[in-house]
Amino acid sequence: MRTIEDDLADLISEFDLLEDWEERYRYVIDLGKDLAPLTDPERSEANKVRGCASQVWVVTEPHADRTVTFRGDSDAHIVRGLIAVVLRLYSGKTPAAIRDFDAKAAFEQLGLSGHLSAQRSNGLASMVGRIRRDAEALA
Repeated sequence: MRTIEDDLADLISEFDLLEDWEERYRYVIDLGKDLAPLTDPERSEANKVRGCASQVWVVTEPHADRTVTFRGDSDAHIVRGLIAVVLRLYSGKTPAAIRDFDAKAAFEQLGLSGHLSAQRSNGLASMVGRIRRDAEALA
């Protein structure tokens, strides 16, 4: 099974190929375009992430092998891309791996921390917090 660190290393390599932050933003938006859309019932209050300026939903799906899959969506393109980054790191991992991973350090390594508005940074932290809480509840 791939680790979160494996997926982070891949993302870092992909970001390193891009020359500037304008290209990286476009890449993040493109990642968001590849997310499978959520159904209308999945866009429920129960799946809504609190603390995000945009509308954000995360669906948590536990599996028999003790991994957890996450799916998500947003009404904002850049936020949808940030969801794709977060899901790429966390989806398909165990609750323990999710709990032990330092998301803040990862976003700094990717350079996201210094290039997002305070509002988007707070939203990103809210998404990670929601994923961590859901994973802990399943542990």
